[in-house]
Amino acid sequence: MYSTEQSFTQEEMKYLKLLANQYKNINSAATEVMNLKAILNLPKGTEHFVSDIHGEAESFSHVLRNASGVIKNHISAIFGASLLESEKKALATLIYYPEKKLEMMTEQDEDLNDWYKITLHRLVRICKVVSSKYTRSKVRKALPKEFTYIIEELLHEDSISRDKEMYYNEIIRTIIDLDQADRFIIALANLIQRLAIDQLHVIGDIYDRGPNAAAIMDILAQYHSVDIQWGNHDIAWMGAAAGCQALICNVLRIQTRYANLDTIEEDYGINLIPLATFAMEKYANDPCTQFAPKGTEELNDKDFNMIAKMHKAISVLQWKMEAQIIKRHPEFKMENRLLLDKINFEKGTIQIEGKEYQMNDMNFPTIDVKDPYKLTADEQFVMDKIKSSFINSQKLQEHTRVLYSKGSMYTIFNSNLLFHGGIPMNEDGTIKTVRFRGKKYSGKEYLDEVERTVREGYFSKPHSENKRECMDIIWYLWCGEDSPLFGKKKMTTFERYFIDDKTTHKEVSNPYYSLRNEESVCKMVLSAFGLDPDTSHIINGHVPVKVSKGESPIKANGRLFVIDGGFAKAYQKVTGIAGYTLIYNSHGLVLVSHEPFVSKEVAIVQEKDILSSTVALQYTQDRIRVRDTDIGKKLLESIEELEKLLYTYKNGLIKEQ
Repeated sequence: MYSTEQSFTQEEMKYLKLLANQYKNINSAATEVMNLKAILNLPKGTEHFVSDIHGEAESFSHVLRNASGVIKNHISAIFGASLLESEKKALATLIYYPEKKLEMMTEQDEDLNDWYKITLHRLVRICKVVSSKYTRSKVRKALPKEFTYIIEELLHEDSISRDKEMYYNEIIRTIIDLDQADRFIIALANLIQRLAIDQLHVIGDIYDRGPNAAAIMDILAQYHSVDIQWGNHDIAWMGAAAGCQALICNVLRIQTRYANLDTIEEDYGINLIPLATFAMEKYANDPCTQFAPKGTEELNDKDFNMIAKMHKAISVLQWKMEAQIIKRHPEFKMENRLLLDKINFEKGTIQIEGKEYQMNDMNFPTIDVKDPYKLTADEQFVMDKIKSSFINSQKLQEHTRVLYSKGSMYTIFNSNLLFHGGIPMNEDGTIKTVRFRGKKYSGKEYLDEVERTVREGYFSKPHSENKRECMDIIWYLWCGEDSPLFGKKKMTTFERYFIDDKTTHKEVSNPYYSLRNEESVCKMVLSAFGLDPDTSHIINGHVPVKVSKGESPIKANGRLFVIDGGFAKAYQKVTGIAGYTLIYNSHGLVLVSHEPFVSKEVAIVQEKDILSSTVALQYTQDRIRVRDTDIGKKLLESIEELEKLLYTYKNGLIKEQ
């Protein structure tokens, strides 16, 4: 409190007079100070970190519903030995999937009144626990409007007096008598899910490989509090939505590779008939063996063959479109990715970095040997049609705007540094200086400038030279050597399709990905972003942790966590698990690994949760409070300003209203 003589500058007085319009007298200002100081002593909210979801919407949705085991842990802590394990499972499943579980209960055609009564009491007890770390005001904002008053009464009932207990029981009885139990249970279950996690962090790569990226974006668009750190696969879709033709081709290539055309056609309404017609005509007698789609057990032969042909057609088109960008930007230093002109069509070979390799496929009906990067008239027609569909897809544009409004290259949140990929580094462990748009940047400044360019690329005036330049750079972020989202010398997509010699497939990673194992390097990076290197952490995704080969997700003596553990089914053979998630609650950090998720139906009918295991703990002796968080810092600033206002009131510098 400002109890000594205090003088204020003209600017400070101007601000305090504005603040006085909100807190008009000593009582209102003092009350707010008391409220804020009380909030500072609440336990910090639980943060939930996920990464590399890659279109696996069912698994992702379930992990959100069970909060990576947080809800199950609450049930165990609250009820202990008073409930059988089967009862705890049933209660957890009800919270995760209330509508489906209630539907199954009502189909049993039994008198459910006793079950309703017991279940409602149990759910209220869980609600009390998960809401205990929040202010009443914050809990109230999370309550469903139709039941706000009743839930508030139940949450703040202490059952000390017999009259109050009777009042409490009467509320429960009335809910059941009025046939509102189902709706009320659903409301409580959703509230528990909502309060179990205060902030969701998505460390990139929502798109590609899995079949339901659009469903994930729908969830994130409605989620109560989320931030997204862009991944290389996300940036590809963002560039495609902005009209970058090379990235449109790249997105379609990956979707055909994994036979996920429903995302393109059904979810985003993009017309693929021009591409399919073109591919079936040009590659009619080509089996397109190297382009056989993955994970296609359910495809019939006709669809399998059509997708393989579309896959090859769009791949060739991609390499042609990429060549235009590479030639426009010699500063990208990607001439080694111009490969179509290195093919010897007579010998069936290709020259790469001074060495000749045999090609496994030489059928290129759309490539002119004299001008291999020129689009045919048919290719140009297909490209124009598809680009128009991408730009005019309302849902794709809505989801892209979510990525822009909630996303960024990196986030600093409660002393943790979150980014998807890496920081370009030199072999000696120093942060690399990168020339970007004619100027030199490194570390945080580089990522800031990259983010500004990504935003320009989407929001710049259509058809402007600046927009095209920015979109070219967004493509570079997908596959360029100094991209913080890619982080490799080159992307060997062409070689993987056409050359059997696997030595050509190797992609050399930026030194960051080995140097991040060293604590001193991680501390240097944290310091470069203005964080305390002794207490802060780096949280990455991007590179799958090969658990099956003994790799640990915890690096640099606990200064860095890599939480890409294989959400995508395509990676689970490599990782050996089905994903990591990280929980940061008022006790510290908990790293959790997950076994593969079978299906929502199995989770509901058989009450089988994802088997999750705690991998590591970083618990503190003293509970972490709101005062220790970023929000706490802002509250302390507000308290200081309010105490200044109180001083002006008490000393007559500003009149009370």
